[in-house]
Amino acid sequence: MIEIREATEHDFEAIWPIFHEVAKAGETYAYSPDTNKEQAFSIWMSAPNYTYVLVENGEVMGTYYLKTNQAGPGQHVCNCGYMVSSLARGKGFATIMCEHSQQKAVEFGYKAMQYNFVAASNDLAVKLWLKLGFSVVGTLPKAFNHPRLGYVDALVMYKWLAD
Repeated sequence: MIEIREATEHDFEAIWPIFHEVAKAGETYAYSPDTNKEQAFSIWMSAPNYTYVLVENGEVMGTYYLKTNQAGPGQHVCNCGYMVSSLARGKGFATIMCEHSQQKAVEFGYKAMQYNFVAASNDLAVKLWLKLGFSVVGTLPKAFNHPRLGYVDALVMYKWLAD
């Protein structure tokens, strides 16, 4: 059984291995590969407005955060970040979390969702976000330093959520 629920401080013990694995790989997020547990807690649990976990059969398999992208005149646009355990990839959990985050964003009054820095080399994520209705609205040439590929473009992706 799959459930998505708001994360508690206690859930961070299960989130941390996922975060650590993704950050250490350095292939998809602009987090330092040596981000420690305390820093990761601040990034993933304290800074966002909301953090969620995707739980399958009682085990955390994925997580996402949702936060306001910009203050003031830009506060109607939210930003999300998603991570899935390597043990759970290919099961559609990123799709489930993205759809859930869009529903929550609308519930919270956001009108749009923006991904600020998607590594263009992250083919699976780019294809998924496009399939789920996001558009590439900007390209930051060679802005992401991939550990194997070197400098690759970073994409800004956007989706209007309001009718």
